Amino acid sequence: MEILELIWEAIVAGFHFFMQNLVFFNFIFAIAVVFFQRKEPKSTWAWLLLLYFIPVLGFMFYLLAGTDTHKRKMFKTKEIEDHLHEAIRKQEYSLRNRGRADEAPDIAGYSDLVLYNLQTSGAVLMNNNDLQIFTDGNEKFDTLIEDIRQAKQYIHIQYYIIKNDVLFNRIKDALIEKVQEGVEVRVLFDAMGCRSVKRSYWKELERQGIKTAEFFPALLRRLHLRINYRNHRKIVVIDGKIGYVGGFNVGKEYIGLDEKFGYWRDTHLRIEGDSALALEVRFILDWNYAAKENLFKDNRYFNVEQTYRREQCDIQILSSGPDSALQNIKANYVRMIHKAEKSIYIQTPYFIPDESMMDALMIAINSGVEVNIMIPCKPDHPFVYWATYSYIGDLVMAGANCYTYNNGFLHAKGIVVDERVMCYGTANMDIRSFALNFEVNAIVYDSGKAFQMVEKFKEDLKVSRQITKQLYASRSLKIRIKEQVCRLLSPVL
Repeated sequence: MEILELIWEAIVAGFHFFMQNLVFFNFIFAIAVVFFQRKEPKSTWAWLLLLYFIPVLGFMFYLLAGTDTHKRKMFKTKEIEDHLHEAIRKQEYSLRNRGRADEAPDIAGYSDLVLYNLQTSGAVLMNNNDLQIFTDGNEKFDTLIEDIRQAKQYIHIQYYIIKNDVLFNRIKDALIEKVQEGVEVRVLFDAMGCRSVKRSYWKELERQGIKTAEFFPALLRRLHLRINYRNHRKIVVIDGKIGYVGGFNVGKEYIGLDEKFGYWRDTHLRIEGDSALALEVRFILDWNYAAKENLFKDNRYFNVEQTYRREQCDIQILSSGPDSALQNIKANYVRMIHKAEKSIYIQTPYFIPDESMMDALMIAINSGVEVNIMIPCKPDHPFVYWATYSYIGDLVMAGANCYTYNNGFLHAKGIVVDERVMCYGTANMDIRSFALNFEVNAIVYDSGKAFQMVEKFKEDLKVSRQITKQLYASRSLKIRIKEQVCRLLSPVL
């Protein structure tokens, strides 16, 4: 008992010493933030303010969300793989697509954008594609399940969120049927996004013959110490001929069965053709890292005989993440905005732009370009939402047309420029997607598809409310305070 009392007294004394010297320890934490992490000044100041107002707890949050000390070490192997296959894709482009940018009418004027995406992320321009756009979850997943049932060789599935509910049970049943027919099935999921799913569930899938892999698993299987470096990609590839990419995850809310969100408005692309192979390369890079298995050794994933596609839609598959030297998707967005001559249409659930994107949009507005932005009317992450509303307010006052989608929850992520080129996928227009998450988007150079997406935007306007200058200026003091606080924290959200 005396030993326990001594231990307790030592703990109490240590706590008192820590609290008496709290200012000193907080100063040490601040030094760590400033001198041991190479961050942008805006982000550094945001973390310092958090340390000042919430001592100790602020530093604990920094350890969870702010540090990137081990980033290069964590993704070293993955980065080497990316560079290797980037060189292969560059060579493939130079051999197969020389002169393509000058010949195709939908590419005319965008050859510099094509070249930039090729040089920075190895995004090969492929034109032998048919493209289908989904904005409704039931239609998307019904089509996906039907494609799964038609699979002959393999099915590769990757989602940030997979929930053990009615939707994935439908997909799972179809996958088990294909496994029994001899089709190879792999499912890659993110540990944070799927934290609500018990490990026993994935083991049961393994027993059924479905191979699974977990991206960036939690410490001791339960402790999620990191909210950064999440794999936010949503990719499905079937037999190397059909690929899916977009915003829908797997859960009942994505088919409108969650009362909290109501109807779920999203955007997903179904690509049939050569660009499915580019999605396959992206999946395999992620799978190899998570599963420690090198699928590049198996040529059958790449020796896919494609048939001629009627639409001949030009597509680049563009990836970015903390393993990339540049913020590829953000830079692509900024370049698209700078090239706009007539109109820009943006839909995103989270809008926290950095200075380069905000400046690009302001320049476009002041150059006479019609800028249209749509965000949700309700927050699923309140801090992010009010920071979003703050930036939207700046654009409204500058002359942009901004709207809140009032028919449920808007989760679509993308941009259309001049009704000629569009970029949709998994990346939100926020700092987290640009710098901290693994994302993948499809850039589509096709005036017909771009026009179709603009028409969907205009259809959404029927159930949206415009944020006018008068409406924004009349917001309550409570909302103004929320905006200011959340905008101050926006670099760390």
